[in-house]
Amino acid sequence: MLRTRNPGGYISPELYLVLDRLSEAYGNHTLRTTTRQGFQIHGILKQNLKTVMASIIRAMGSTLGACGDLNRNVMAPPAPYKNRPDYAYANEYAHAIADLLTPRTGAYYEIWLDGEKAITAEPSPEVQAALQRNGHGTIMHDSEEPIYGTHYMPRKFKCCITVPGDNSVDLFSQDVGLVVILDEQQQLQGFNVFAGGGLGRTHNKEETFTRLADPIGYVDKADVFDLMKAIVATQRDYGDRVNRRHARMKYLLEDWGVEKFRTTVEGYFGKPIQPMQPLPEFKYEDFLGWHEQGDGKLFLGVSIENGRVKDEGTFQLKTALRQITQHYALPMHITPHHNLVLSEIDPGDRDAIQAILDQAGIKPETEIDPLVRYSMACPALPTCGLAIAESERVLPSILDRIRDLLTKVGLPEKDYFTTRMTGCPNGCARPYLAELGFVGQSPNAYQLWLGADPHQTRLARPYLDNLAADDLEKVLEPLFVCFKRHRHDGESFGDFCDRYGFEELRSFAATYDPLASTSLNPLKRLSRNASSHRIGVRNEMYDRLKAAATAKGLPMTEVVNDALESYLQALEGQSVDN
Repeated sequence: MLRTRNPGGYISPELYLVLDRLSEAYGNHTLRTTTRQGFQIHGILKQNLKTVMASIIRAMGSTLGACGDLNRNVMAPPAPYKNRPDYAYANEYAHAIADLLTPRTGAYYEIWLDGEKAITAEPSPEVQAALQRNGHGTIMHDSEEPIYGTHYMPRKFKCCITVPGDNSVDLFSQDVGLVVILDEQQQLQGFNVFAGGGLGRTHNKEETFTRLADPIGYVDKADVFDLMKAIVATQRDYGDRVNRRHARMKYLLEDWGVEKFRTTVEGYFGKPIQPMQPLPEFKYEDFLGWHEQGDGKLFLGVSIENGRVKDEGTFQLKTALRQITQHYALPMHITPHHNLVLSEIDPGDRDAIQAILDQAGIKPETEIDPLVRYSMACPALPTCGLAIAESERVLPSILDRIRDLLTKVGLPEKDYFTTRMTGCPNGCARPYLAELGFVGQSPNAYQLWLGADPHQTRLARPYLDNLAADDLEKVLEPLFVCFKRHRHDGESFGDFCDRYGFEELRSFAATYDPLASTSLNPLKRLSRNASSHRIGVRNEMYDRLKAAATAKGLPMTEVVNDALESYLQALEGQSVDN
């Protein structure tokens, strides 16, 4: 597996066509978008690795820092708004922070390009100056790596930048998160800083745990690079280098507390960190569909189920993206939820681009089941050596079963929740921030996590161990029935589980009798009995029933029963009159 590094998820059209070609020539003929806004190519043989790496570098791409004990891909909202300075600043500083924390070693080019330094954009003067300023022990001038030193970081280090209210980047899961703060003239003032998030854990090792980032303070824009160096230096110098399970920065914050962490960072920073600026509530955004870019052009968010860019049967996403990129040369942004945004679209090209996608079998966002739209899965088996259970390959069938179950218990089609699945507890698809999280625990069995909120600002909690995939309906049905009976108006499934409480949910499930439940559709209950009957309807009647049920947000069985009841009552009334 090879993974690219693309700050803010930006991919030039030239680089995309190279990645597409390499995946066909040397990979397994697919591309995989990642939840950190990069691409993966799977199936590369060792003998072809140098050719693939060199091709990516010469196309102005990079894999440097996409893996390893250093700063990973810096995330940012994928929306290319031209009339929103906050989004422009977020993407600008995602690239700047990535430049600041990129390894300086020449070994990368010695290995993959035989020492040839590819043409690359130099860091901004501000970044170059920050790499020279020692501050208070942040820079090691006698080292090839002025920030990382000889031994790099204790573990991987993850950053993001976003704008107030936009949680498309899963802000609270990051080691460091910056939030753009503008003044009244829409000029960049500085950044709010969060630190200490992380989702990796190990089953049956309670000393490993998930954690949300804490608010640390505010920094002026002129000082943001020095503060980032100070945070990195704190983790570099104090992070656990003995126990890798305890080496992420979240454990430093958990062990020290926010005050000691802030004080230590201030020692490297050389001045106090200012108090946080006010922020609105954060909400999840996915930017699917057509949008005004703000400069007369458009951008289009394309849903990619589980991030797999492929051609399969009548589904021809890979071919469609190749055709669009070759003909229109559109830049793109990979989203933090493994979708894709095409930008710089001339309004006159909208219909032609949409026609290519339609012909390739790509559904518009309005036709995607919300359960699918708001789901994520990691690649897991067979491409990840850490996977314990299936994820990407099995999630589509799991979602189909969940949708059938929601219909069975009488929850309307508009009801959905965020569902995420991983093949192991490392949490690459961030299941611990999902309303319904499946974490691979043993072959074909998952730890079930519940209770996060729809906007990924509250952690889920473990509800059940080793849920066998075959027992999915048996475990989830009482939860959904309880949700239907006891939810508040407009309450999401995750908020309900958190409010109602796990002990109450377990108690309800323990006494739940599906045959006695009045929440189930009557015809569904009858179908369990030997004396049940089936009634057929004409095709045109079925279509009308389905349309009526969809319009009312009710299961078709309820609409049928209501109609039959009204009809039979009318007949009975006529009999009495006669």
